[in-house]
Amino acid sequence: MEKETPFNILMYSHDTYGLGHIRRTMAIAEQLREANTNILILTGSPIAGRLIFPKCVDYVRVPGMIKKANDEYFPLTIRIDPLQAMDIRQSIIMATVKTFLPDLFIVDKEPQGLKKEVLPALEWIKDNLKHTKTILGLRDIMDDADTVKTDWNKKKIYSTVQDLYSEVWVYGQKDIYDPVTEYEIPESINKKLHFTGYLPRKVPQESVAEALRLQLNVMKNENLVTVTTGGGGDGYYVLDSYLKMLERMKDHSILPPFQSVMVTGPFLSKNDKDEVLERAEVLGIQAYDFFPDMETLIAASDIVVCMGGYNTLCEVLSSKTMSLVIPREVPRKEQSIRALAFHRKHLIDFIPWARLSDLSLEEKILHMLGNREPFEKAMADFEMTGIEKICARISNFWNGKNEKK
Repeated sequence: MEKETPFNILMYSHDTYGLGHIRRTMAIAEQLREANTNILILTGSPIAGRLIFPKCVDYVRVPGMIKKANDEYFPLTIRIDPLQAMDIRQSIIMATVKTFLPDLFIVDKEPQGLKKEVLPALEWIKDNLKHTKTILGLRDIMDDADTVKTDWNKKKIYSTVQDLYSEVWVYGQKDIYDPVTEYEIPESINKKLHFTGYLPRKVPQESVAEALRLQLNVMKNENLVTVTTGGGGDGYYVLDSYLKMLERMKDHSILPPFQSVMVTGPFLSKNDKDEVLERAEVLGIQAYDFFPDMETLIAASDIVVCMGGYNTLCEVLSSKTMSLVIPREVPRKEQSIRALAFHRKHLIDFIPWARLSDLSLEEKILHMLGNREPFEKAMADFEMTGIEKICARISNFWNGKNEKK
C-alpha cells in the first residue's frame, strides 16, 4: 500500500513584542497535529525557547525585532543594522518556504508580514507551489475601523489579500464584531473570508486545577484571583493598582476574602518587575514573571484580572472562569472594543483604563464574587468553534491533495 504523503503546515508569527501572536499560533498548531502532519512555526518571539512545543510541531527562530516609534523596528538583542536584521529574517522565511514546501501557509495578523518580509515568499508560492493554500488568519478585532482602513489603504493590504491569499480566516464571530462592515472589506475578499469562531484552549481536568490550587495553598472554600497582563510590557499600571488595593486593605487590617496570584509577564521592565515582586512578597502573595501553564492557573482561578487581549479572553472563556478586564486604549483600541463587545454578551466585566484604581478594583471583584450566576450562564452558552471549523477547512485541502496524487 502506498504511503500517504505528509501534509506540511507552515505558520508565520512575526512577534515583535508580547505573547499574543505566538500563543495564538501555538494554540492552533497543537490542535492541528495528526500522525501524518508536520507543523513548522516561523517566529521572532524571544521566549520561543521557553515554550513547550508538542510532538510534530517545531519552530524556526528569526531575529527578534521591537517597534520603537511609528513604523520603525530595531533588533531586539543582536547589535546590527535594522535593515540587515530584516534581510536575515526575509532570507530565513524564503529559505524555509523553499525547503519545507508547505501544503498550507498560515500567516498570523500581518498580511504582508513585518515590513513586507513575507511578500516574496507569498509570491514564490503563487508561482511555484500551485497546490499550496495560503491563509491569512485574523483575530476578531484589529483596531478601530478608521485606523485599520487608513493603514490598509496606505499599505495596499486589500490588494495583497486579494492577489496572494487563498482564504481569510477570522478567529471570531460576526455577531460580536463584523470586520467586513467595519473595515469595508470588498466583495473580492469577502467571498474568500470564513468566520471560524473563537479559538478554544486546552482545559485541564478539574483534578489538575484542584491540585494546582493546593500547590498554591488555596483551600476549597477560598477564592483565588489571578492577575495577568500577558507579555507585561504595558501592564505595570494594572499590577500597581492591584497591589495598592491589597496594601490599603492591609493598612486597615482588612483580610481580603480571596487569595491572589500575580503573573507580571516576561516583558515588564526589570525595575518594575523587581518592584512588583518585592511588594508582593511583603504582602505574602505569590508572584511570577512567567507561568508556564497559564491554562491550568486560569482554570484554578475564580476571577482573572487581565487586560483583554484575544488569547487571554479565549483562555478564560474556555475554562469558564470569570474575568475582570482592564483594556488598554493605546496604541490600539482593539482591547477596549473587544471588552465592550464581550460585556454586551455578559461574558466579562470591565473597568475602563481611565477609571482604574485600587477602589474600583475592589468594588468590581467583590461584586463579581457575589454575583457569579449571570457570568456563568453566559459563558456556558458561549460556543468556541474555532478549531473545529479550521480542521474542516484543512480537511478539504488535505483531501484535495490526496485526490491529485
